[in-house]
Amino acid sequence: MTDMTPEQTAALNDRHRARMERKKAVIDAKIASADKEIGIVIVNTGNGKGKSSSAFGMVARALGHGMKVGVVQFIKGALSTGEETFLRRFPDEVSFHAMGEGYTWETQNRERDIAKAEEAWALAKQFLSDPSIGMVVLDELNIALKYKYLDVHTVIADLLDRPVMQHVVITGRGAPPELIAVADTVTEMNVVKHAFKSGIGAQAGTEW
Repeated sequence: MTDMTPEQTAALNDRHRARMERKKAVIDAKIASADKEIGIVIVNTGNGKGKSSSAFGMVARALGHGMKVGVVQFIKGALSTGEETFLRRFPDEVSFHAMGEGYTWETQNRERDIAKAEEAWALAKQFLSDPSIGMVVLDELNIALKYKYLDVHTVIADLLDRPVMQHVVITGRGAPPELIAVADTVTEMNVVKHAFKSGIGAQAGTEW
């Protein structure tokens, strides 16, 4: 940019402005056509970092808009996390339940894991039938579905039967295709680099 003449800079600015005007027209048209307001199902999956982190970012947004939030964590629960410690400060706005006993390679007890998943889903169903709750987070539900601790068709039926304006955020690796098919928004987190591969352990504030 520093080597450009004033005339070249002006021409570049004009081209940029014209591109942005065309882009704005396209985006405005898309926004105008997206006129439905309804609760959506969001699925965060994939092997990369950020699935639960994104979900709890949406919890903060929901709270900012005055919504009540229900959180059920599948699998997780053996160790306290930063998000749990923080959100428990708001008991009137957030109902937080860590229902697991640790990752499957730690528990090594399939029957116990199934029992805990079923217990967690019973609580999730209560949230999914409560119209006063604006957002439900089902953290690591995909893992419970992947290992068939829960029946995916039962889960989907309960999701589809929820209050019309309620949002649901589901996280975990290996989201089943049946769930992906009924979700409104699906994001797959892919690994580019991860500190663990360089021998750096999980850090408070970034991993838990």
